[in-house]
Amino acid sequence: MALMGIQLVVSLLAASIMQRMAPHCSFARWLLCNGSLFRFKHPSEGELCALAGKQMPKQNRRDRRQNGENKPLTVPKDIDLHLDKAPVNAMDALVLRFFLEYQWLVDFAVYATGVFLFTECYYSVVDASKEVNIGAIWCVLTVLFSLKTLHTLMSHYFRSEEGGERSVCLAFGFLSLLVAMLVLVVREDYLEFGLESGFSNLFDNLEIFAKQQGYADWSIPVTKLTVKLGLAAVCAYIGALLAFPGLRLAQTHLDAVQMNSGRPLIQILLHMSFLSPVIVLILWVKPIARDFLANAPIGKTSVTLVPSAVFDSMRLWIIVVLCVLRLALTRYHMQAYLNLAPKWVEQMKKEAGRIAAIDIQRKVTRVFCYLTVVTLQYLVPILLILFSTLALKALGDFSWGTGAEEIPGVTPALVMPTAAPVLPGSLDEDEEGVEDMEEDIQATVARLSETFTALRSVLTPLFFRGFFAFLTWWVAACQVISSLFGIYFHQYLMHN
Repeated sequence: MALMGIQLVVSLLAASIMQRMAPHCSFARWLLCNGSLFRFKHPSEGELCALAGKQMPKQNRRDRRQNGENKPLTVPKDIDLHLDKAPVNAMDALVLRFFLEYQWLVDFAVYATGVFLFTECYYSVVDASKEVNIGAIWCVLTVLFSLKTLHTLMSHYFRSEEGGERSVCLAFGFLSLLVAMLVLVVREDYLEFGLESGFSNLFDNLEIFAKQQGYADWSIPVTKLTVKLGLAAVCAYIGALLAFPGLRLAQTHLDAVQMNSGRPLIQILLHMSFLSPVIVLILWVKPIARDFLANAPIGKTSVTLVPSAVFDSMRLWIIVVLCVLRLALTRYHMQAYLNLAPKWVEQMKKEAGRIAAIDIQRKVTRVFCYLTVVTLQYLVPILLILFSTLALKALGDFSWGTGAEEIPGVTPALVMPTAAPVLPGSLDEDEEGVEDMEEDIQATVARLSETFTALRSVLTPLFFRGFFAFLTWWVAACQVISSLFGIYFHQYLMHN
C-alpha cells in the first residue's frame, strides 16, 4: 500500500520549487513591491532649513571639538512641509523589519494552497481513502508557522523598554482566558463545535489502543475539566497573540475607509471585510445559523432555505470567500498605513513650538520600516482562519458539494498491518544484497504504515471536526474582540 504515493512526489516538488524560486519569483515580494504601494520619503536637513527660512549651519572640526556634540537642528512645527512619495520597490524592501519572515510565510502559504488544491483534485478522481492526505499536513503546518510568526512579533513587544505593549498583550491574554472559559461551558445546542464528542472519541480510541498494546489496566488520567482548562490556556495564548493585529486592523480600516471616501463600492467591501469575523462567529451559533436556515419562519409556516446536510459545505465556502475578500483588500490597508506619515506631518503643523529635524526624519522613516510587521499583522489572522478551515475540510471528511455526509463514529479496533514474510532458500547468492535492501525497504514501509494507521485510528475525523471548528471560531472571536476595542480606542479615546 502506498502511504502517500503521488502526493509525496508533488509535495517534494513544491518544496523544491519554493526553495529554488524564492530569490527570483516571490508572491510575498510582489505583493509589496509591484508598484501599487507608495512610501513617503523623509526630508533632508537642507530641505527643512530651506522651509524654515534659514541656511544650513556649517561647522568645521575645530568648532565641533570646542562645542562637544552638535546641537540638534530644530525647525518650527508649522513649516509648510510636504513629503515626497515613491513606489515601494524590491531594494526598499531589504531594509524592512521581519521581511524575510514575512516572505517565507506568505510564500509557504501560497505553495500550501497549491498542494491542497492538487490533493483535492486527486481525491475527487482517485479513491485514496487509505492514503495520508498530505495537503492537510501542509495546512496544519501553515497554521503552526503562522502562530510561530505571531509569537515572534509578540516577543518583540515584550523586549520593548517602554512596557506598554507588554501590558496590552497580558491584558488581552487574561481577557481571552475569561472569555474562553465561558465559551467552553456553553452547550453544543448553542455552539456546535463538536468538542465534547470529539474528545470523547479521542479518549475511547486511546484506551482501545492501549489495551491492544498490552496495557489492559491503563486508563486516561485526564478529566474533561483538565482538558477544558488546558484548552482555555491555549485560547488565552492565541488571544494575546492576536491583540495587536486586531488593534492595527481597526486603525487601517478607519484610515482605508477615509482614504476611499469617493469610492462607495470600495468602502462597502472594506466594511464587509472588517465584519467578516463576525459572520464566522455566527456560522457556528446553531439557533441563528443552522436551525434558522433549516426552518426559516415565513408567516405561519416554516421554509427550509438550506438543508442541514448542506449547511456544513456552505459554511466552508462562506469562510473561504470571506478570506479571499480580505486578502484582495490588502493593498488598501497597507496604503492606509503608509499614509500615517503625511497624516502625522499634518498633525504636527497644527502644534506650536519647535521640533528637532532628526525627530521628523525618524518618525517618517519608522512608518515605512514597519511595513512588513503591519502586513504580517493583517495577513496572519486571515491565514489562520483560512488554513484551519481547509484543515477542517480535509481532516474532518467534509465535502465541497451539497451531498449528505455521514458523521464518522468511534473506531472500534485497530488493525495493525504487518510486513509480508520473505521465504528463504529460493534466492541466489548474487541477489542476496538486493533482496536485503528490499527487505529493509519493506520493513520501513511496514513501520510507517503501522504508525499512520495508529494515528488515523486514534485521531479520527470526529476529533478533527471539533478541534479545527473551535480553532477557526476562536481566532475569529479574538479578532472581533481586539478590533472592536481598537475601533473604540481610535475613534474616542485618541481624540479625548
